[in-house]
Amino acid sequence: MSEQVDTRIPVSVITGFLGSGKSTLLNRLLRHPDMGETAIIVNEFGEIGLDHALIASSSEDTVLLSSGCLCCTVRGDLVKTFHDLMSRRDRGEVRPFRRIVIETTGLADPAPVLHTLMTDPAVAERCRLESVIALVDAVNGEATLNNHKEAVKQAAVADRLVLSKVDVADQKAVQQLRHRLQHLNPGAPTFTAVNGDLAPNQLFNAGLYDPARKTFDVQNWLRAEAYDEGHHHHDHEHHGHEHHHGHDHDHHHGAGEGQDPHDVNRHDASITAFCLTYDEPFDWNTLATWLDLLAAYRGDNLLRVKGLVNVVGVDRPVVVHGVQHLFHPPATIPAWPDEDRRSKIVFITRDLPKPVIEQTLAALRQAEPQQGQTQQGQSPAASA
Repeated sequence: MSEQVDTRIPVSVITGFLGSGKSTLLNRLLRHPDMGETAIIVNEFGEIGLDHALIASSSEDTVLLSSGCLCCTVRGDLVKTFHDLMSRRDRGEVRPFRRIVIETTGLADPAPVLHTLMTDPAVAERCRLESVIALVDAVNGEATLNNHKEAVKQAAVADRLVLSKVDVADQKAVQQLRHRLQHLNPGAPTFTAVNGDLAPNQLFNAGLYDPARKTFDVQNWLRAEAYDEGHHHHDHEHHGHEHHHGHDHDHHHGAGEGQDPHDVNRHDASITAFCLTYDEPFDWNTLATWLDLLAAYRGDNLLRVKGLVNVVGVDRPVVVHGVQHLFHPPATIPAWPDEDRRSKIVFITRDLPKPVIEQTLAALRQAEPQQGQTQQGQSPAASA
């Protein structure tokens, strides 16, 4: 069977609280030759607008658009922006681009943007969600995470975390912030950026499909091993900063060193990240019903779900990807990444403990239907 390549345009979302350095990062990225053939969608109500002179001189292949406020009317605005952009591309009014980057407002919940990219037919036909990048201010990050729950959510759902302003921050505070972010989102590699100095290949191509290699890099997309209980795994990219391990680790989720884990201001104390692994293949009815129930009744608490599932009667792995109440339509990829055929699903939840999710599935499996019955809705084989 030949490998089916996803030719849709990858879309990356750059999020982060006010003052975290999103525009600085974009300005530096746009100077890099690898950022040619890129369309940028920015929020014109952001705290610091992109430097139009810099963008004009950085690359003639770069397309700059403004989509207005991406926080309140995001779905309609974003769909219209994508439609206009793709129409201009089809008519030859802008050069063909191979990547789209969205910068959200610093106050935005990233979920509506992700919902639109994953589920709107007009967008999903031509584009696919590739990665979420969250910036965290190393100087003010601890206080921001303590006082603003949306900043915690931005970091929790990210595929890549970027610490900014590390060159002017107290290094002990930076160390504590690193540990806090790792417990909040253990599957996301953490990079440091001084004045936005990062190469595009460190941030992008973090999704399921790597267009540069035309392969499906499941391990890096899922990073299931990072969620092992009691892990000491640190996956950081350092730029001239030592990372010492001669100290104790605070393993309370969301608690940094020397912090009171019961501090009511610590919004991330309610956020949990874990990976569920199942040896036995799933009946499609059970899997679909389980995810439907979780989305319908606890969707507000499901910050992000992604996984690779072995389904009875389907000879290829089924991709699971959801944000809160919405799940991407079921799909398969051409092959398993290795000999391990166990289902692995990563959950990032708020006020929704792991045992509750496990018990929900256990109750369904006790009444599991016979294989071969069809769950209402699309089966994964339909999109193979």
